[in-house]
Amino acid sequence: MANCVIRDWQGKEAGKAALELKVAKESSATDLVHRAVVRQLANARQGTASTLTRAEVAGGGRKPYKQKGTGRARQGSIRTPLRPGGGVVFGPKPRSYTLAMNRKERRLALRTALMSRINDITVVKGFGVGLDTPKTKEITAGLGRLGIEAGTKVLVVLDGASEAVRRSVRNLEKVKLIAADQLNVFDLLHANKLVVSEEALAKIQEVYGDG
Repeated sequence: MANCVIRDWQGKEAGKAALELKVAKESSATDLVHRAVVRQLANARQGTASTLTRAEVAGGGRKPYKQKGTGRARQGSIRTPLRPGGGVVFGPKPRSYTLAMNRKERRLALRTALMSRINDITVVKGFGVGLDTPKTKEITAGLGRLGIEAGTKVLVVLDGASEAVRRSVRNLEKVKLIAADQLNVFDLLHANKLVVSEEALAKIQEVYGDG
């Protein structure tokens, strides 16, 4: 179990919260989380890169010059990979980069990654409270009151963010907003700081606390 300090939108301490999630054994945690990150990045690849082989390049049906008597190396096509405009040898073709991972392993890796960042988590009560219209400056000021410096990579985890908050956060290059039930290993590890609303923390405990 890990205890987190809850702060209000003004940065003042407003209580404490506990997060209890089952994590992987220390001996296997690194490998498990690494495989989860590799899987996520691999599955995000489109796999649409494609090149033409010598059989697919247009032209080259006629022998460029006779076989003998020219003093040059014999050639059967101008689309050979040895010439400009020719085919590509062993080039990429459309393929799937999808990697498989058991559901239990994925959830365990997610819980392990989250608990490993417990010291970088700031729990906020009423994130963006009073924000009726999109105001990026207010989000920046609020993060500053929470002790997060400008330019820091921040992952904001909310449960049911308002449209005003979403539109305010999307203007910040270093701040990413995701829902509490859509956590992923890469974002958890990529951010320098994690800002989690009090409601999102409860949602995380509900969704991922069952093991």
